[in-house]
Amino acid sequence: MNLADERFSSPSLRAFLALAVVFVMLATTGWTVLRHHEGGGNALSVATAAWRHGSVGGRPLPDPQAAPGVIARFFGAIGPESGKRLADRYPLVVGNLDGAPLTLRYQANRRSLVTARAEETARSHSPELTAEGRQDAAQRADRYASLLAGGRQILAFDPTGRGRAAEVFGDLGDAERVALVVPGVDTDVLSFERAADPTRAPVGMARSLYSAERAAAPRTRTAVIAWADYTTPQGVGLDASTGELAEQGAVRLAALVRALPARGHVALFCHSYGSVLCGVAAPELPHGRVSDIIVLGSPGMRVDKAADLGTTARVWATRDSTDWISDVPHMEFAGLGHGADPVSRSFGARVVTSDAAEGHAGYFRAGTDSLANFTSIALGRYAHVRCAPGSDCTADMA
Repeated sequence: MNLADERFSSPSLRAFLALAVVFVMLATTGWTVLRHHEGGGNALSVATAAWRHGSVGGRPLPDPQAAPGVIARFFGAIGPESGKRLADRYPLVVGNLDGAPLTLRYQANRRSLVTARAEETARSHSPELTAEGRQDAAQRADRYASLLAGGRQILAFDPTGRGRAAEVFGDLGDAERVALVVPGVDTDVLSFERAADPTRAPVGMARSLYSAERAAAPRTRTAVIAWADYTTPQGVGLDASTGELAEQGAVRLAALVRALPARGHVALFCHSYGSVLCGVAAPELPHGRVSDIIVLGSPGMRVDKAADLGTTARVWATRDSTDWISDVPHMEFAGLGHGADPVSRSFGARVVTSDAAEGHAGYFRAGTDSLANFTSIALGRYAHVRCAPGSDCTADMA
């Protein structure tokens, strides 16, 4: 055997090449969907720069990156009227400020959405844009109009680039049980919700879980957040095979969890690449705040075992038999891939059933085992969870 043969016979190298081939295949078989947005600008950066030079009542404004507790104390000190003036003056900043009062964030984001809708409506008729650009602007204007309808509680909104958003179902400030739905690839402001088959998009997933919780426990104060407030990979390509975007999103997720009302138990429902983010974020989440981390359709959590996540939360996993993610090699080599399979026995997660779910995004459909299990976990009713064959998932539950 010559040196080249020996080099390519290395098990780790062969695995790396297999993984690379899989991702190349995925990126060229229609599973990769590239979107080109001509709009979005960098409105939040402009607003943040203005905020950094602002003041209220002679008091300098806090660093937008300050800890949520610092932000909360600032708004408590200046009072509601001054807070409203800041939200009117800097809506994009206040609407995305972890630690700011929830009602103020909702109000600020409505103002930002009104402005963004007007801008995109004007752009949709601009002769300076390509036909694709005008169509994209019209779609964005329609999305913003939808987010403005019916008194929706928009917790975060940023029109920059592909756009980010988060929405709350229920009374987050008074919730005993809080669930966050963390989505995966190709999630942006346009794919945040969908009219057809709505439970395949973050808003529909969160709304479905909230409805199921309300039906199962109408007296329990619950809230669910559709959290698409990070930059996701576009398609199943190179970005989806590395942890870079997950690491950036993990910082944002940890800040939000720290800003949540202290009384509620928090459960994270992490779909697809969102489970990579949750795996990266796990050790940074405040211990005792997150009771459960549930991954569904996961390519991995960038660790070999659930015990390596550095969290006190219970770790759960499920994957439907029709989910194509099972074809992706569960390994990591030189930063490519996301590690062990969370539904494997060796990983050590509590594996639950997902019967009747269909494909990679069908886990929140009514009538599925997965939604029933998610509801029981979110409510802390662990005795009602249905374990997958061979998994004693409710053992040692308090």
